[in-house]
Amino acid sequence: MLCGWRLIALATARMSETAPAGPESGVLATSWAERGQHVIDSGQQTTAFHRPSWSRMIELSAQENRTPMMTSPTWGSWLVITTIVLFVVPVSAQDGPPLPEQYREPIPLYPEVLGPYSFTISSNNEEAQEFFNQGMQLMYAFAKVDAVRSFRESWARDSDCAICYWGEAWAWGSYLNGPMRPPEAPHAYSAMQKALTLAAEGQASARERAYIEALSVRYVEDFQVDKRREQDEAYADAMRSLSERYPDDLDAATLYGDALFLLEPRRGTRDLNDPNVQRLHGVLEDVLTRDIRHPGACHFYIHATESTTQPGKAEACAEYLGSAIPGASHINHMPSHTWNEVGRWADGVEANTRAWHSDQKAAHGEGVAIYPQHNLHMLLFAASMDGQGAVAIQAGKDYHKLTGNSVYHALTLLRFGRFDEVLQVTERPDGEVEGGLWDFAQGYAQLREGHADFADVYLNRVRHTAETSEAQMRFHSAETLLGTVAGILEGELYRERGEFDNAVAAFQRAVELEDTLVYDEPEPLPFAARHWLGAILLELGRYVDAEKVYRDEIEDHPHNGWSLFGLKAAVEAQERTDTAVDADLERSWTRSDTWLRASRF
Repeated sequence: MLCGWRLIALATARMSETAPAGPESGVLATSWAERGQHVIDSGQQTTAFHRPSWSRMIELSAQENRTPMMTSPTWGSWLVITTIVLFVVPVSAQDGPPLPEQYREPIPLYPEVLGPYSFTISSNNEEAQEFFNQGMQLMYAFAKVDAVRSFRESWARDSDCAICYWGEAWAWGSYLNGPMRPPEAPHAYSAMQKALTLAAEGQASARERAYIEALSVRYVEDFQVDKRREQDEAYADAMRSLSERYPDDLDAATLYGDALFLLEPRRGTRDLNDPNVQRLHGVLEDVLTRDIRHPGACHFYIHATESTTQPGKAEACAEYLGSAIPGASHINHMPSHTWNEVGRWADGVEANTRAWHSDQKAAHGEGVAIYPQHNLHMLLFAASMDGQGAVAIQAGKDYHKLTGNSVYHALTLLRFGRFDEVLQVTERPDGEVEGGLWDFAQGYAQLREGHADFADVYLNRVRHTAETSEAQMRFHSAETLLGTVAGILEGELYRERGEFDNAVAAFQRAVELEDTLVYDEPEPLPFAARHWLGAILLELGRYVDAEKVYRDEIEDHPHNGWSLFGLKAAVEAQERTDTAVDADLERSWTRSDTWLRASRF
């Protein structure tokens, strides 16, 4: 049987089959219309994990010289089950355009994955209702492929269920992490037309007809990317009317909020004084006031607040979201978008550990893996800030194993001073920026191991890539990101040579460049340049300057022990005490497995 790692890796590999170019493409658009066919998501993957077909499993097993082991069901019973599943699919399922391969395999019900959320429909078929609930939960969890498959199973149980076709149409459309693509548009339109036809025949309640009519303005027979904005605006207006018509319907209001969000730039910071942001927040806050546990509303609200000056606005609902859909890894993970911003690093570690467990459970039908590499990235970042070196390094190793990219394996080892182990990470990443970060890690480790000449060689490589490459890592240019780490390595080389003024200047350049990095969650580096600037200022006796550096850094990353350690040292060196800093450091570093002598190794 294929192991969990193989199946999760297969899910990761399938992103090329299910999504357009993502962050690695280097395309950063500022609105849905400008984004065109490019998906820019927070997790480098735009589909949930689903089990590969058995024929694919056989193919993979053959490649590995393994025989797939069938436990339950047996091959014979599997064929019977498949025949039954295919038999209940109505002929109308074949009326639309051919389905992409990853949507064709029937999906089972996953009771272990789902939470208590329900969207009651008029169908009298119990399984149709259960699959509809599953589709709603998985779409709220951004598991688009599995949501579509679930809605299709819903109308397969009740071919007269108009709202079931509405669900499929909704799931084919744009969502926060990806606009609808031209290959998806015919499927959305086909499902929408089926829903409209059945509704006209009386196969929908009044509420369901209202949902169907509102969504119908979003899809046209001849979809054109440059017209998407017009359809999205019409849909937002329709959802506003629907939510006003049914003021007690929390899903209507949640989907209105979703529709508003799709009209906003996906990336960058959000201004709390912007009327559009205020309207979006108001809609979602109204839902959460009435149901703090609503998974869709809280998911959207965390994204709507995380890049504002008050990310803590979402703390109340984030407390419940992680367990709202227990086996959906993206929902497990989502509270950490708030926790990281407010400095609740231990909670960020816990959220992403749970998410990574769901990713692994997916191989056994007990979880849905959604953006597994993003979950690991968030895990290693939170653990690094929390001083949990073993957790951070293991997450970096798992990221390397899952993606084939060693960058975070090397950087987490560097963060925690394991320089001999950095040198054992010999697989240089393929990407220019990722490769440059690996060069930085190798150079830094060589310096700490007493080989300044090798460090110089690697520094020159990092500088060259920073100055010449037009590549990006996610949204970050080589010039900015590699310029930041080049400044850190250059500063340490100057420090090694006793050229302290030059060292300070190099660290200051690193800080200035780091401050220009665009908003990203998590950030691309599991450390901050100010950790190096503050450390050398302390060494030079510039305690007032060091205090300011550390206080600025804590404002950016609240409650991180690295900066609190440096701040405490700077304050005490001035023959002062700050009991708030002392208490914060004690609380923040209580889970750390790392003994500090400075804010950087």
